Amino acid sequence: MTSNASTESLLSATALKAVVFLLRALIGWHFLYEGIVKLVNPNWSSAPYLLSSQWLLSDLFHWVAGSPAVLGVVDFLNIWGLILIGSALILGLFSRTACLLGSLLLVLYYVANPPFGSGLASNTGEGHYLFVNKNLIEMAALWLIALFPAGSLWGLDRLISSWRTASRTPATVQPASSKVEFPEDENQIQPLITGLFSRRELIKNLSVIPLFGGFVFSVARKHGWGSHEEMNLAGVDTVSAATVTVSRSTLNDLRAPAPKGRIGNLEMSRIVCGGNLISGFAHARDLIYVSHLLKSYFHDAKVMETLWLCEQSGINTAVLRTDADTIRILSNYWKRGGKIQWLAQVYPKVDDISGPIQMALDNGAMGAFVQGNIADGFLRAKRLDLLEESIGYIQDRGVPGGTAAHNIEVIKAAEESGIEADFYMKTLHHDSYWSSRREGQDAEVIDNAEDNYWDLVPSLTIDYMKTVEKPWIAYKILAAGAIPPKEGFQYAFENGADFACVGMFDFQVVDNVNTINEVLNGTLPRNRSWLA
Repeated sequence: MTSNASTESLLSATALKAVVFLLRALIGWHFLYEGIVKLVNPNWSSAPYLLSSQWLLSDLFHWVAGSPAVLGVVDFLNIWGLILIGSALILGLFSRTACLLGSLLLVLYYVANPPFGSGLASNTGEGHYLFVNKNLIEMAALWLIALFPAGSLWGLDRLISSWRTASRTPATVQPASSKVEFPEDENQIQPLITGLFSRRELIKNLSVIPLFGGFVFSVARKHGWGSHEEMNLAGVDTVSAATVTVSRSTLNDLRAPAPKGRIGNLEMSRIVCGGNLISGFAHARDLIYVSHLLKSYFHDAKVMETLWLCEQSGINTAVLRTDADTIRILSNYWKRGGKIQWLAQVYPKVDDISGPIQMALDNGAMGAFVQGNIADGFLRAKRLDLLEESIGYIQDRGVPGGTAAHNIEVIKAAEESGIEADFYMKTLHHDSYWSSRREGQDAEVIDNAEDNYWDLVPSLTIDYMKTVEKPWIAYKILAAGAIPPKEGFQYAFENGADFACVGMFDFQVVDNVNTINEVLNGTLPRNRSWLA
């Protein structure tokens, strides 16, 4: 009975160690994969995660995100920490140290963005949790693994420990026997089992190496490393419409920051970040799901990342509508050290001119303009007095004020009636794109049911704006994504625009800044003097 009980106890302990070994390997796999993915992704940065922090040490995290040199060190340590800790856990090498360092890293992840219900955790794009997330679970698991003595679990630590023990213990010769006798003394069982299964133990401990190799092979297959495309064998072009990938330029690809201009005392980048993407509005023509996709893509952390990329690329101004979401996002961004300026799109009403404008100015807007549809409506209603009152109210608060318009007649009427706007925003794009206005579509843009054009007669805009001696921000210059950026920028700036307002995904920011620099630094036969 004693022999059977000892054997069962030994087998139970072995099963427990096998489960803990598997747990260690799984966590190691996760760590290593997270590190490899970040290493091979030139766009990855911890800045968005740090910027979304709102709990303990948030000021420190925000400072790190806003300090490029420090952020570079943190990103390097993060990537290689994950890779080295993950490798150590899989191989079972320095596993206790790896557990402690891994749990410390997970503590920082948890503190930066704790899962306190639907508030803070939602900013990371990870979903919603209540106190417990994968960081906390893996942290607890690593503490458990660290409690096991070094070398007690399968892996290189155990193998090294066995070799050290063997080197210190005199060899004993066991008599040959055709029958295995289990001794009654359970203290003698372990040496016997070790002797019987030493080869098996060696195999078990070395099995972590093919496990590590399996990880490398899996990652290589997933990312296509070693494929014909990657090695450029035979020069075969295997790219099809289904496999074309989007270029994702990084800040390392930025050739120069965005150039600047000025409206009054307000210095602005020549390229201004548009707000439709961030606000979830999309001119999607007949693709009814696009706005929903945009809202899903641009969760809070992605908005923070986009604004941060704009700012790091020299884009210092964003045109955003005045609403609760904009105010919340910008407030959080500024608290985290962001400095991007808000040029507010405001919506004055016939019975409330000041309220919507004051809302923007009270929440940090550095300038404001009447939204295009509102201004178009004031013209139709023959209420230019409301437009004048709105612009005057903005200017009386000490910031630049202007108006947007889809209809060039709005700007004409403002100029002829003596409204002293500081700037204008006017749509401008050519009509040589596939989804452009078709024959018979001659309604004003505000009534454009087809949603496929934003400047009814571009030539009228160009000709009239030559006579206007005020800064001009051109918008809709890419016809809602139908015109390539270089073509749209060239058309806008050649025809007199002083600034270009463009909606951008995060992966387009650097390319757009590089493109606008290329356009402005090249041969640009402008037909209008720079007025900003």
